[in-house]
Amino acid sequence: MSNAAPREEIEIKLRVSDAAAIRARLKRLRAREISPRTYESNTLYDTPRQDLRRRGQIIRIRMETPARGSGRERPRPNGAAILTFKGPPLSSHNAKKSGGESKARKYFKVREEAEVTVAGASEMARILGALGLRPAFRYEKFRTTFALPGIRHLKIELDETPVRIFLELEGPVADIDRDASRLGYARNDYTTDTYASLYLADCLRRSRKPGDMLFPPTKKLR
Repeated sequence: MSNAAPREEIEIKLRVSDAAAIRARLKRLRAREISPRTYESNTLYDTPRQDLRRRGQIIRIRMETPARGSGRERPRPNGAAILTFKGPPLSSHNAKKSGGESKARKYFKVREEAEVTVAGASEMARILGALGLRPAFRYEKFRTTFALPGIRHLKIELDETPVRIFLELEGPVADIDRDASRLGYARNDYTTDTYASLYLADCLRRSRKPGDMLFPPTKKLR
């Protein structure tokens, strides 16, 4: 298992009403695809009493598999996965600030994040179980990651989920604001909701009983 230091994550989500138009705009901006379309299976872990959720923390195991036609030859070998810890959202006076980042609290999700790649997802799940953590929520998506020319620290991720399509922008506040505007969005369009909360809101709108946010079996890897 590789080591990784915690880092501060700053991100937003944007709702996409026209995926073809967004892809066309990214092409006009000369965006480079740095990670091809990939199927993700995510499992959040928590105690039976949902202690992590109550504290605003997340522990997640993510499995990745190349989508068909993505150009990647094979998935991560030997059941490898990504283990992620996210701390509670930071208040603005605790967050690291640089210029406009002092106002990040209202529009941006700022939190501590640490990730490691683990060699065996099933063994990692067993370890979490031994610590009293159980699968609490599963969600799937297809993710394609882009970068814009000259913008080193900003990731633009196009996420296709079972409820709708989103853009996720992660990086410095100034870069997020500038490139969200170039993509046709304003700060009032930003959301800091998690995919779990977005899914629950969608279930409420549709009067559906919530469960896990999963694609139909015929959608997988397509």
